Amino acid sequence: MNFIIKALDKLFKSSNQQELNKIKPIVVKINELENDFLNYTDEKFAEKTGQFKKDISQGRNLEEILPEAFALVREAAKQSLNERHFDEQLLGGLALHSGCIAEMKTGEGKTLVSTLPAYLNALKGKGVHIVTVNDYLAKRDSEWMGKIYNKLSLKTGCISNELNDVERKKNYNMDITYATNNELGFDYLRDNMKYDFSEMVQKNRDFCIVDEVDSILIDESRTPLIISGGIEDKSDQYFLANKFVKVLESKDFELDEKNKNAILSDTGIDKIEKMSEQSGLLKNNNFYDPENMDLVHHINQALRANFIYRKDSDYIVKNNAIRIIDEFTGRVLEGRRFGDGLHQAIEAKENVEIQKENQTLASITYQNYFRLYDKLSGMTGTALTEAEEFFNIYKLKVISIPTHKKMIRTDLNDQIFRTEKEKNFAILKKVQECNSKQQPILVGTTSIEKSEKISEMLKKNKINHNVLNAKNHENEA
Repeated sequence: MNFIIKALDKLFKSSNQQELNKIKPIVVKINELENDFLNYTDEKFAEKTGQFKKDISQGRNLEEILPEAFALVREAAKQSLNERHFDEQLLGGLALHSGCIAEMKTGEGKTLVSTLPAYLNALKGKGVHIVTVNDYLAKRDSEWMGKIYNKLSLKTGCISNELNDVERKKNYNMDITYATNNELGFDYLRDNMKYDFSEMVQKNRDFCIVDEVDSILIDESRTPLIISGGIEDKSDQYFLANKFVKVLESKDFELDEKNKNAILSDTGIDKIEKMSEQSGLLKNNNFYDPENMDLVHHINQALRANFIYRKDSDYIVKNNAIRIIDEFTGRVLEGRRFGDGLHQAIEAKENVEIQKENQTLASITYQNYFRLYDKLSGMTGTALTEAEEFFNIYKLKVISIPTHKKMIRTDLNDQIFRTEKEKNFAILKKVQECNSKQQPILVGTTSIEKSEKISEMLKKNKINHNVLNAKNHENEA
């Protein structure tokens, strides 16, 4: 078995090396041109960008101007940010431009890498979209990298939650637009519901660079984005169904944690039938009679809300409203609601105002949305493990970019503990050890509940710390 793993590893390394060998000569060309752009003035940068655009409009392709364009971006970065792209970053930029995924270790400067292919592809005049995982990063990167684009006479836009259609259209019309996957997907759905082409905000989907590509294109790929419209108000039924399930015992239902479902047992059905009859809701003395379909639906959702979905893990209550927590990032998903009446059932459970139930008007998954782009690429620190999926679903190749300096970080194996108590004790010991060396440490958790549990443990041991979770994510930046 070890022999097979080693053989596959060797095979991959050789194929990855072949990909790198194909693009390394271009890095040599870019380096040879570096001196041509030394001490360029703002006027010179603008002039060169204008010349590139003219060349492309006259039929010259991007590959022909690539070495010059990359060398120009490198000089603009040096002058505006005092940051010069390393050769490894040029390799990353070439991988992105060729429609591949660049796997680069944390700290190798992926944000700066994206400026190279973004500038080159923006010269076509169709716009480039750079996708980040949250609004803060979209705003930060558009302002930070915007200094480089500004130097190169290109305009940068940023799409955030609070923008209206006029502002969105203006930002999408910029040369390079930063946005979250969420905003891009919902703008596409809203555009499909417009009655006039002139009202659409997102007209081109030419080239897209996805940051943290494994999280967006693999982990969240099947997440449906849904735009809904209101239907008849059934608040009373949700509160009543919630009241009924509260009196049930564990023997009255079965839980399917994996599929997030709950099913009534025979004793549970008897109890619900009895309570429904007393309330005048039951028709034909049979809970599963077709005329009681609404009642069955409300009871099922009340069961899921009460026994499957947990506060501070799946959702939080903030400003008297239920906010969903992203299971992958632990962040609040603004403007999102659970479908099929589940959100209303949770609102009844937490005794907050019930919003009207909705019907689906438009829907798309991230996987289907990002496949609409003419050219797609991405970057992350961990892509090789999903290389096969990336290729099968998106036809994206993964290229592993070497680090600029020799890797000194040790990536240790996972530690497995029998109980949560033992695991938390080991975390505490590690934090104390780092604390004694004045070494900062980040403890990642999968839910707010767990982050607060660890926080309590650290408080008891008088260890100063900050908690960054969905309840106070404004402090995170």
